[in-house]
Amino acid sequence: MKVNARAELEGITPYALGQTIEEIKEQYKLTTVRKLSDNENVYGTSPKVREAILRASADLAFYPDGMTSGITEKLSAHYGLGPERFLVSNGSEEIIRLLTRAYIDKNDEAVMAEVTFPRYKTNVLIEGGKVVTVPMIEGRHAMKSMLEAITEKTKLVFVCNPNNPTGTIVAKQELLSFIGNVPSNVLIVMDEAYFEYTDSKDFLDTMPLLEQYENLVILRTFSKIYGLASLRIGYGVMHKEIAKELHKVRDVFNVNQLAQTAAMAAIEDQDFVKDCAAKNRAEREFLREKFKELEIESFPSQSNFLFAYTNTPVIQTLTENGILVRQMHLPGYKEAFRITLGTREDHEFILQVISQLFHERAV
Repeated sequence: MKVNARAELEGITPYALGQTIEEIKEQYKLTTVRKLSDNENVYGTSPKVREAILRASADLAFYPDGMTSGITEKLSAHYGLGPERFLVSNGSEEIIRLLTRAYIDKNDEAVMAEVTFPRYKTNVLIEGGKVVTVPMIEGRHAMKSMLEAITEKTKLVFVCNPNNPTGTIVAKQELLSFIGNVPSNVLIVMDEAYFEYTDSKDFLDTMPLLEQYENLVILRTFSKIYGLASLRIGYGVMHKEIAKELHKVRDVFNVNQLAQTAAMAAIEDQDFVKDCAAKNRAEREFLREKFKELEIESFPSQSNFLFAYTNTPVIQTLTENGILVRQMHLPGYKEAFRITLGTREDHEFILQVISQLFHERAV
């Protein structure tokens, strides 16, 4: 007897994770692999985090704080907002799932950019909703078109800012206008996982808008600049009534205690965050300029990665030399890949590999 899964799962594929470092080493006979495919913090995490985890490891037999009260209080103090606005999660991706579980009914619509974080689409489809994708303009969200795509069936609008995988941002005034014109019965989900890496004067900090727009939900994470990707902890900031609904559908003890402890220590070390942001900014400018000299173009990034593209195949050569990047597909862009920003040593090695490839092809 065959037991059929829900019809909504047809056509959904698991998130592509790629080969492991050990598999790459074995396949290409390498001793060193530079993993620049998942937008992790190459500078690690704050030393204070490691110390806090060691102290907390004595209590592994106990269940974690089910209400995440400690980190919620830290976040409340950090942003100057009431604790009732925060929902801490098993990575900010969990809140995406909770939002679709709580607000998407069969045939409800969700609007998003054509090329953005793929888990928006997946979670909407799982709940039986319909995904409305809007083509991008040179790697950027087309906000006017997204606004026009909203109908009476729309429940959610996702805006990834900076956008993953292109690294671009929505201009401040353009985003303000968009938020102000979205109907109040449609949730605006601002995914700001890379917020701490931004330095553009044209980037809009949406936190001050929460009082004015009750349909605004802001997602942030400890996975990126805080360097806690392996512990899976993120958070959402929203109106207390939205948070109340999401608490109804979240798992019990959804965030483990080591993650909560690590996040509390991480948010206290803002010097580490500022140092990582400064290093990232310098390497972002360096690599983008050097790529341009090699005729590899990239979108203007406000994140810890570049979306690069060229007419010359480079991804396979990078892989063979132990440089892992993420292949990307965007209409009109050949040989596109997303590369996490590394250290200067990483970048000089990458440039050497690519220069050698181009020289061999020229000969």
